[in-house]
Amino acid sequence: MTTKHQNLNISKPLILSVLILLAFIIAAMIPQYIAPYNPDKRFVPYLSPSSEHFLGTDDVGHDVFSLLVYGTRISLIIGFCAGGLSMLIGIWVGVISGYVKGRVDDILMGITDIVLIIPKIPVIIVIAAFFRPNIWILICILGLFSWESTARLVRAKTLQLSSSGFVLSARCLGFSPHHVMLREIIPVIYPIILPKGMLIVAGAMISEASLSFLGLSDPTMESWGKIISDAFTHGGFVREMWWWVIPPALCISLVIISFVRIGMIHEQPEHERAFE
Repeated sequence: MTTKHQNLNISKPLILSVLILLAFIIAAMIPQYIAPYNPDKRFVPYLSPSSEHFLGTDDVGHDVFSLLVYGTRISLIIGFCAGGLSMLIGIWVGVISGYVKGRVDDILMGITDIVLIIPKIPVIIVIAAFFRPNIWILICILGLFSWESTARLVRAKTLQLSSSGFVLSARCLGFSPHHVMLREIIPVIYPIILPKGMLIVAGAMISEASLSFLGLSDPTMESWGKIISDAFTHGGFVREMWWWVIPPALCISLVIISFVRIGMIHEQPEHERAFE
């Protein structure tokens, strides 16, 4: 009875996280059916929340709730795409390094160590300042500077699996290294890839919000970070317009917490054993 009750308690935050994330994904897919107004439509500036404007209006009269809904798409696209690029690089660098070993391992891990010690945010700020900001440049920058920890984690697991029976059997049967890495090793390391991927997606969204707040994102790109930046630079903080500042920050926090909680799904058995 106690074990069932504990399992139910553990699963509730996970279910809630999935539902929250699904709600944001739906909002990103069909913002035109959720937002009451077009994000470009203007009203009286600096309006307080009302029945017509749930979260008031900003300095140029845009409905803040509509901006918030439409900003979901950009924030999630950057998070998923940058996280996916980072995971793709990290997984293949780690698998190749751990499976091939030797000089290839030394070279790849040397590159990984160099990327690991690079101060991420200052470099991203410098690159973003020199290039014309747009969503794809931002995705590439965030993805190319956040794969090294995944590579080291995957390499360690690949080194462990490379001497296991099923990998040795596949090699004896004449399968190519590409087949062994893709079909035999990567599916086995999936439980450690998922949590790491969720954390990287969350980190990409935080980085995007930080760059937007610093004014280094595309000014035509409406995201949660840009909404907070506009509130800071155009009087939202001075006027104490909480409805302009808190909702995008809350959305960022909810999505990040949901990603982290979903990424912990494979840790549930360990927690359950710890309580027994």
